[in-house]
Amino acid sequence: MQEEDFTESTSRPSKTKKKEAMHELRDLGAELVELSVGQLKKIKLPEEIYDAVRECQKITAHGAHRRQVAYLGKLMRNVDDEPIRAGLALLRGESSAEVARIHRLERMRQRLIDDEGALPELLALWPGLDMQQLRQLRRNALKEQEGNKPPKSFRAIFQLLQEQDGKPAPEAAETDDE
Repeated sequence: MQEEDFTESTSRPSKTKKKEAMHELRDLGAELVELSVGQLKKIKLPEEIYDAVRECQKITAHGAHRRQVAYLGKLMRNVDDEPIRAGLALLRGESSAEVARIHRLERMRQRLIDDEGALPELLALWPGLDMQQLRQLRRNALKEQEGNKPPKSFRAIFQLLQEQDGKPAPEAAETDDE
């Protein structure tokens, strides 16, 4: 009979586990408060969570800020936190998909620097790409490498590719309008 009582008590979470889960949600809320408005919009938070985060960002008094973070943690108990965690991981670059995307863009940039023949491939991938700007950045990057100068254009190529990769494909944009 005592064994049955023991198995029943382990089926539900202990008070300690519940408190740990609440503290994790509070810490997740505190992490959201540290983000910029643009980063918050990328995560696509529920309206009430977004409003609470923005309100907490405005509060400067330590005690009030702490209470608002606790309130934010309480609000987060009612929503699914997995999309929020995934969005934060994506922003931090911890997502394996995001890491793979960045590596792919770096390989494209290096192929472009090594061989100008990669330009048509990039144009086929992103029809809206400004070829003249990309050629100019490539020439400048090669000059920077020869002169042992800081890789300003090298970085600019990556940023340009990243902007293009972040935009939806023209076909996808047309289907959204319909």
